[in-house]
Amino acid sequence: MPLKSRIETTIANAIAQAQGGQAPPKLAAALDYAVNPGGARIRPTIAMSVSFACGDDRPEVSNAAAAAIELIHCASLVHDDMPCFDDADIRRGKPSVHKAFGEPLALLTGDSLIIMAFEVLARAAEHDPARAISLIRILGESTGMPGGICAGQGWESEDKIDLGAYHRAKTGALFTAATRMGAAAAGEDPEAWTELGARIGEAFQVADDLRDALYDEATLGKPAHQDEIHDRPNAVAALGVRGAISRLEDILGGAISSIPSCPGEAMLCEMVRKQAERLTPVVPSRQTV
Repeated sequence: MPLKSRIETTIANAIAQAQGGQAPPKLAAALDYAVNPGGARIRPTIAMSVSFACGDDRPEVSNAAAAAIELIHCASLVHDDMPCFDDADIRRGKPSVHKAFGEPLALLTGDSLIIMAFEVLARAAEHDPARAISLIRILGESTGMPGGICAGQGWESEDKIDLGAYHRAKTGALFTAATRMGAAAAGEDPEAWTELGARIGEAFQVADDLRDALYDEATLGKPAHQDEIHDRPNAVAALGVRGAISRLEDILGGAISSIPSCPGEAMLCEMVRKQAERLTPVVPSRQTV
């Protein structure tokens, strides 16, 4: 089964299980709404690609790792869009969850998706308990404090922001989780894959800063110019558009160089190159650089 199909099938099964029994209908509907249709599924694709490159000898565990990362990511989007944070009306080209279902259900949707992610990993323990425990630990570290995505959101409430820590937690944590969990799902040492995930995460942050500065809401499928509106630190403000693009290219080159030796090394190099093409924005001719 292709990687994308494996990811989507595992996510769909997790959502269906949460919607079973006597689930409250509105919250059940909100779970599906928050996850589908999905975005590019970048994080689970990276996890699956690493696992595949390392042998993928426990596909059920690899599937669980990829799905869990995406569920956590979707949960973070639901919470980020709420009025207490970004107050965003649009996500992935449609009304954000709090706009479609109201704030109370949006909060519960995000919470439920986080719990669902760990349930998916716990169920994978029947295939390999040791690997499942490793995956739960990695995802927990990448979601909570002191260096997970919760910490990343927390930095935005501080008077003085540690920019490096902010970016590593806010954006980088789940990319690092993706490479580490992909390796752990295949029985490999996750620490050897930390640098690759960190570099991809840094590249994604710079690319996100560029898209936010250069594109409009219709192109992004979510509100644009949020860094400027919320006075957030970002690569474009620090380096300019051309400087940020140059920085992005340097980071992605380093990511390719950091890939550990493995049977699927060439495939992973190609995956990173394709992500580089996706991430690098086209600079509008009218844009001052």
